Amino acid sequence: MPIRILSSQTLSDDYYLLKKTTFELQRRDGSWATMSRETYDRGNGCCVLLYDRARGTVLLTRQFRFPAYVNGHLEPLIEVCAGLLDAHDPETAIVKEAAEECGVVVTNPMRVFEAFMSPGSVTEKLTFFVAEYSPQSRVGAGGGLANEGEDIEVLEMTLAEALEMVADGRICDAKTIMLLQYARLAKVMG
Repeated sequence: MPIRILSSQTLSDDYYLLKKTTFELQRRDGSWATMSRETYDRGNGCCVLLYDRARGTVLLTRQFRFPAYVNGHLEPLIEVCAGLLDAHDPETAIVKEAAEECGVVVTNPMRVFEAFMSPGSVTEKLTFFVAEYSPQSRVGAGGGLANEGEDIEVLEMTLAEALEMVADGRICDAKTIMLLQYARLAKVMG
């Protein structure tokens, strides 16, 4: 798509990078439109639905999310294990995140898809995985890294219970809903 960048200004480079860019975009009819957009660049990420096929359970996390709180969601969010790639490839990053957040050793994560979660303003693309766990692969308590401000509660429940929580609104995180629905539709648990 024809695009001409006219200017780019850094608005914030504190925790992540917020830029304002003015550009011209050629429309389908051949005309040019000048636009200005802010983009928030926090890097790319990954997420995984950890499931125990034998017991029919999934591992999820519960943690406080300030942006959700500001938007009126006062309770901590229930989510799949997730994190930023930093300098890692998605497979390496998700193995690291599963160990840190859920105390699980993941040896064979299966990549299922990639998605932009909020492409109107956020540059992040997530890589989605599913991975099996068992009581033997749970080698730690999880909980995240305190030095990164994480205070993560690990939840274990059946897939049916998790899907019920989606239906009644207790689970309202998009990446989690997507992976739970994937698990149901793909019958990853048998």
